[in-house]
Amino acid sequence: MRLTTSLLALTLVAGTGLSARADEKLPPDQQAKVEALLKQEGFTKWKEIELDDGMIEVDDAVDASGKQFDLKLDPKSLAIVKRKAD
Repeated sequence: MRLTTSLLALTLVAGTGLSARADEKLPPDQQAKVEALLKQEGFTKWKEIELDDGMIEVDDAVDASGKQFDLKLDPKSLAIVKRKAD
């Protein structure tokens, strides 16, 4: 019983650590670079920019024609590697 309780507690702590790393805010300098890139690519507004699972995710980015996309960017090159229409 004691071993089971210890394993359960360890699992909960490990799970909490994983979720704490998801959906992180970008450092201000990287945030500014991503925003500049989005404007350069023709996006006029977006809802949220965050680091999730090792990728930069941009939610609800709207292009000049009004189409909305969710984007994934490579955190090193800032290249858009996935563009999903909403």
